[in-house]
Amino acid sequence: MVHGDTICNWHVDTLHGGDTISNWQIGYAIAPMVARGIMLGPDQPVILHLLDIEHAAESLNGIRMELTDAAFPLLKDVVEACKDVNIAVMLGGSPQKEITLRKDMLSTNASIYKAQALILEEHAAADCKVSVVPNPANTNALILKQFAPSIPKENITCLTRLDHNRALGQIADRLKVHVSDVKNVIIWGNHSTTEYLEVNHATFTTRNGERPVREHVADDHWLKTEFITTMQQRGVAIIKARKASSAFSAAIAACDHIRDWVFGTPKGTWVSMGVYSDGSYGIPPRLIYSFPVKCEKGKWSIVQGLKIDEYSRAMMDATAKELIEKKSLAKSCLE
Repeated sequence: MVHGDTICNWHVDTLHGGDTISNWQIGYAIAPMVARGIMLGPDQPVILHLLDIEHAAESLNGIRMELTDAAFPLLKDVVEACKDVNIAVMLGGSPQKEITLRKDMLSTNASIYKAQALILEEHAAADCKVSVVPNPANTNALILKQFAPSIPKENITCLTRLDHNRALGQIADRLKVHVSDVKNVIIWGNHSTTEYLEVNHATFTTRNGERPVREHVADDHWLKTEFITTMQQRGVAIIKARKASSAFSAAIAACDHIRDWVFGTPKGTWVSMGVYSDGSYGIPPRLIYSFPVKCEKGKWSIVQGLKIDEYSRAMMDATAKELIEKKSLAKSCLE
């Protein structure tokens, strides 16, 4: 279930279901968060299922020892396999290197997610919720759906929450307010350089109540250039600064994604999730596309009725076009 730079495939299990977590730095960061209750709450006991390729068994055993040494009160056991999981956070994948053709990258990930899907299809609980993290996240999730047909399409998502959180942080910094005062930014489309970061419906809290972000950030040039390029290059900038990837913020985003999906979003607030398109906002159905969603009682729903201006329409269509192309290319890799 792992490939390339991915070291380990991890699985987290509640006492009446489970979660899967895979990957090296992100997995290493997220495991203690889950065991501490950041993802599923301070009262939910968990069982961690650790899965990996054979040559990483020693490293995985070291992680097992650390989890034991941390004495997490919620952590009831550390075992192998992934029977009856009900939350799966998939972190394994092969990224596109500069010298790698997109088709080669898609072909590699298609085989990875076909294999992972078959395992989930056989072992996961009927209500399993899946979040795919590594790029091409939307396409990986779509492949997983194809080969895990018993998992409801509404239960397979991909992570765009890291970009959503980053956008909140950038807008808060621009407005000189606390990030908790900003809400309802939107990440539309593909988790790639074509994704559209939109603030037309975002608000922030002031002494006089909520105000539209656009009233105070009216600089279209900044929003269409520096804001987007900062977001697109954020991961690279972090690697350059700390000589390592942004595993911590990605792990937090993965926890945020699952926590809001399971427990619900606050009233009047939406988040960004890559979900199965139903045709909303003119986006072709049967794509995994990032929309603004609200969550309640363990289910998500796409926020409806938002006004879409001409510029947004063009950007949303462009990222949908890329997803259609990747879908077609991934299909050819699996034939």
